[in-house]
Amino acid sequence: MKTDSQLQRDIVDELAWEPSIDHGHIGVAVTDGVVTLSGFVKNYAEKMAAEKVAKRVAGVRGIAEEIKVRFASDPKTSDGEIAKRILDIFAFDVTIPDDKLSVKVEHGWVTLTGTVDWHYQAEAARHAAGRITGVLGVSNLIEVRKMPTAYDVKQRIIDAFKRNAGIDATMLNVVTLDGTVRLGGKVHSLNERQVAERAAWAAPGVTRIEDNIIIA
Repeated sequence: MKTDSQLQRDIVDELAWEPSIDHGHIGVAVTDGVVTLSGFVKNYAEKMAAEKVAKRVAGVRGIAEEIKVRFASDPKTSDGEIAKRILDIFAFDVTIPDDKLSVKVEHGWVTLTGTVDWHYQAEAARHAAGRITGVLGVSNLIEVRKMPTAYDVKQRIIDAFKRNAGIDATMLNVVTLDGTVRLGGKVHSLNERQVAERAAWAAPGVTRIEDNIIIA
């Protein structure tokens, strides 16, 4: 089974190999086999071609397609203006610890660095930066500081289940290693499995989830 980093490299290589796509402005991120494509292309056909390329790579479990079409005639935004707008939106978003993050913009491509305590903070920063006009793509290099414990993750899952009609979490097992959480055991429905995964992401320090929960 491919790791997310291996899958990301395969998709980047496949995009570079495809002659109908200008891959230089397309970003690829992979989480648990789910691929997020971002950036800009010159036309809708290229946008659809990028999605097809990603789908044909072995190991892809799902695709979140966030590529935007930008025409040559569209006005360009300077790197300095892009950086200022990103910092401004960070300052107004209470979910983003803007004092812990740095923003670099080069030819429309944004690189985010810094350290946060929660996975959702890094994701919120990435999504916020991607919404700014003129951004061609985002490299999210923000690190999550704390390491999660199995007890903390499982307790959050149990609490989430209690909020969802008292679903029983006793059939689940949780293992953590260097920010990666492995979920196992059995649940009764896809909804219960999704609740468990969302609850695990809510734990501090989680950077990756391997969901091996079985629906019985």
